[in-house]
Amino acid sequence: MYDLSHLRTFLAVSQTLSFTQAARRLGLRQSTVSQHVRRLEDATGRQLFTRDTHSVELTEDGEAMLGFARRMLEVQEQASAFFTGTRLRGRLRFGASEDFVLTRLPEILEGFRSDHPEVDLELTVELSGTLHEQLDAGKLDLVLAKRRAEDSRGELVWHDKLVWIGAERLRLDADRPVPLIVYPPPGITRALALEALERQGRAGRIACTSGSLNGLIAAARAGLGVMAHSRGMVPPGLVRVPERVGLPELGEVDFVLVHGRRRVSAQGAADALAGAILAAGDRLHLRG
Repeated sequence: MYDLSHLRTFLAVSQTLSFTQAARRLGLRQSTVSQHVRRLEDATGRQLFTRDTHSVELTEDGEAMLGFARRMLEVQEQASAFFTGTRLRGRLRFGASEDFVLTRLPEILEGFRSDHPEVDLELTVELSGTLHEQLDAGKLDLVLAKRRAEDSRGELVWHDKLVWIGAERLRLDADRPVPLIVYPPPGITRALALEALERQGRAGRIACTSGSLNGLIAAARAGLGVMAHSRGMVPPGLVRVPERVGLPELGEVDFVLVHGRRRVSAQGAADALAGAILAAGDRLHLRG
């Protein structure tokens, strides 16, 4: 009933929320991406996206299709690997940013380990900026992290908006500096938060610094201040700061996969893990 190429295109659009970015990821024309989505919607009899000239959003039926599409593609990949007899080996040094601590990334890694038991997977969890530095130094083979403003590298996993979040009971005094909960340098969201306040001409003060997402969440839940965070990954117990508070727009962020210098022993495993992450990118959101 469902064409696997259409499902693959649907996942790319749902993760990037952009027909243009999905086309770039898949190496297709934008018109082909639109055609694939339209045919999948015809097959389901449901509208999967709402779209206009400015935005693309999943409908409720589109959200439901995410899980089905991912599972169908995973089964296809497993069957292909089984019957081709492909067995990956070697050491793979993978870095994931702190942003993914509370997501279902462990499930993706568990599935990868199950499919490729002879790959020695080494995981490093760090700040996005630190991971990019380690990748450039040849210490990692593959990184899943925020894209640096000055860096165009990386395969887009998904595009998201940055928002201010904090405890629901938190109240900010307009006459006092904004209390900030931030990662230490070279934290990417730290820099974006400080730059946004500077553009607005509003003062800020560092209320908490932690290299751990759990540390930042604890401080935010305690009402110590606000933090800049991906809209699709707001941790439980925290809420978006209302627009009426008047905090500046933070802009948008790309989460990307970046390959390091190609080590022959790691290339196949890095490509396979990158493919698994791209196929299951919806698990990296904290939906609902």
